[in-house]
Amino acid sequence: MQESLIDEALKKELSVLYQAGDRHYHSLAHIQAMLALASEYRHLLDDPQAVEAAIWFHDAIYDSRAKDNEAKSAELAEKKLAGRASPHRIARIAAMINATATHQLPPLRDEGALNDAALLLDMDLAILGAEPAVFDAYEKAVRLEYGWVEEPMWRAGRSAVLKSFLARPHIFYTTEFRLRFEAKARQNIERSLAALESGTA
Repeated sequence: MQESLIDEALKKELSVLYQAGDRHYHSLAHIQAMLALASEYRHLLDDPQAVEAAIWFHDAIYDSRAKDNEAKSAELAEKKLAGRASPHRIARIAAMINATATHQLPPLRDEGALNDAALLLDMDLAILGAEPAVFDAYEKAVRLEYGWVEEPMWRAGRSAVLKSFLARPHIFYTTEFRLRFEAKARQNIERSLAALESGTA
């Protein structure tokens, strides 16, 4: 079994970032939920340690006013993982982190790496297919993170994001996540859009 790329010292260091006061959704609980899914679907992962590292780092830098959080998080991963993994493996982790900016698959040639990226993106979006009460709590938490955005702008921006997911042939890349979360995710998003558009959200 490969040694974990993220040791206890690094987990503690990253945990501090995720516990910042302005993080209502992109917090340690989000990381723990993704790690639980990674553990559940470990048998499908080509490089479980690389996926674990990508999960830990993908929201390490988070400022709701910034547009380069993922790029900065990937840079932090490259810096902190230097010497712990091969440059090729670190590049693969950075590509997965950067992919969470758009939730589009990164241009990886390696089939195993591409599969891991698909699973990572699906884990990141699994909240969309949660039970309605859990999804609603997520929506409220994201709104708190964007508390500086005025209501009309928020409604327009959030609606655009949600519509972009609905417009996809599939929200989730993998068969496993589609079967488990796709139908509920579409129901949650449609309900959220209706609330945003009617002004009741």
